[in-house]
Order: sequence, then C-alpha cells, then structure tokens
Amino acid sequence: MHEPILFFSGKGGVGKTTTAAAHALAAADSGRRVLLVSTDPAHNLGDAFSQPLGGQPTRVAPNLDAIEIDPDAECARYIEQVKQNIRATVRSTMIEEAERQIDMAGRAPGAYEAALFDRMVGILLDEAHPGEAKGYDQVVFDTAPTGHTIRLLTLPELMGAWVDGLLRQRTEHNRERSQWLGDGEVPEDPLYDLLSERRRRIAAVRDLMLDPAMTAFVFVLTPEHLPVEETRRALADLDSHQLRVGALVINKVLPEEADGTFVAQRRAAEAEHLAAIERHFAERRRYYVPLRAADVRDLDDLRAIAGHLRD
Repeated sequence: MHEPILFFSGKGGVGKTTTAAAHALAAADSGRRVLLVSTDPAHNLGDAFSQPLGGQPTRVAPNLDAIEIDPDAECARYIEQVKQNIRATVRSTMIEEAERQIDMAGRAPGAYEAALFDRMVGILLDEAHPGEAKGYDQVVFDTAPTGHTIRLLTLPELMGAWVDGLLRQRTEHNRERSQWLGDGEVPEDPLYDLLSERRRRIAAVRDLMLDPAMTAFVFVLTPEHLPVEETRRALADLDSHQLRVGALVINKVLPEEADGTFVAQRRAAEAEHLAAIERHFAERRRYYVPLRAADVRDLDDLRAIAGHLRD
C-alpha cells in the first residue's frame, strides 16, 4: 500500500479508522511524510491518537499529521463560498432570492457530500500535494461508512457532467448576447470563468483518482456475512467507475490460540465467511488482522496492528 493517495473504507464498526491510523503510523515510522484525513462524522480519529484534532493538520507522531474534518462546518463554509461567488455574478436585485435558494439547497440531499468533496479537492490540489517534493509522500483518507464513501468518490464524474452542461448553457447565452449586441465580441462572464475553473479542478482530481499509480482504495471488513456482502457490492461499484481497489483488510480474525465452546462455535462460523472471502476476492490483495483482547489505546497498539499490514 505505497500509492500516494489511499482511501480506507468499509462498513461501520469493522475497525476502519484504527486500520487507517495503523497504516499511516507505519508509513510515517518508515520515514515517509504522511497526512491522515478523516471524513467520518463519527470523529474517532482523535481518539486513536489520544488528542483532539480539527480541520487543520495536527502533528500526532513524527512524520505524521492528521485532520478531522467537521462535515457541518464544511457544509456551512461551502454554502458561504457559493454565496460569495453568486454575489460577484448576479444583479444586486437578485442576490437576496439567490441566497435563499442556496440556503435551501444546503439542506438538500447531496449537500453534505458536495461540501466534503470540495474540501477533499482542496486538500489534494492546494494543501497536501501527494507524491510531490513539496508535499506529503502519502495522504490517507479514513472515510465514512461505505454508502457515503461510494457517493463521495463518484462525485467527480457526476459533477463534471453537471458543470459541462452549465458551461454549454453559458456559452450559448454568451453567443446570443454577442449577436444581440452586434459587436461580435464575447462578453466578459465571471460565472463562466468560475465554472471553467471548477471543471478544471474536478478533472484534476478525477485524473488523480483514476490513476492506479497514484490512488488505491482499501476495504476493511470482518469475517461476517453483512460486511462480506457489502464489500462485494462496493467493489462492483468501484470497478464500474474504474476506481482501483488495492487491498482488503480482514479485521478481527480469531487468533489460533483462542479456545472454549463459544469460541469454537464462533470459529466455525468465521471459517465459512473466511472461505467466502477467499472465494469472492481471490484476485484481490488481502491482509488478515487478528482480533485483539484489549482496545487500541496508544501508538504501540497501532504499530502492533500495522505489523499485519505488511506485504
């Protein structure tokens, strides 16, 4: 798992945050400069390092910085940014109504993902510069549970098509306006310029995410029926969008030394699911992490987990 950009995803409760933190710490211990970013509204990443985190990079270990994105704050920031753009592009008599419509849109389905996507674009293009000499060697995203993540990761394709449609409309509008004025010159259009810049940024992030040398997705699951089935569906979705899955991490596997009647029954059920994992994901790289007797509480615990994530 050496790609400059990694996305860790999985069903809620499978240990995704702990696994992402363990990998990021191991990469930092090896001398790489790493940025760990949580987009999960559960805000568990700070607990893994026993310190509060916020929206700006915080040093949590040598070579390792971490960010915990607040979705509500990002949504508010995103809406305010849209309002500022509108104020610069519409007539003053229309601003109040335009802002009312924007506030309504901010409460609509998809606004959360759009705001997170905008922040993710900023991190990758403006702040982290993954894989570049001036940036981090690796950016690791600890994402929200699978369904939210799939919607987030497919936004570049959806938003790119939407912005292209808006640009076509503005081009036609400007052409008709130029003909009406009769001077043949294309009028200045701040909105067109804003849309063009947004399309450029969306395309840049999409290129990063589709480049198998730059980006990989890591799915964390436990040897249980629901996580296995959810992972199968998620991988099919990502494959359909040409997004590369680099590895699976099968977490909380019963250690060989565990015994007792209950454990024996649990092991028998687990064996069926492990066989299903081998069958369904035979072509995928897989890492197996044993179930721990105690919670993860410090960096040494994270390093112990990271020991199971090595090739």
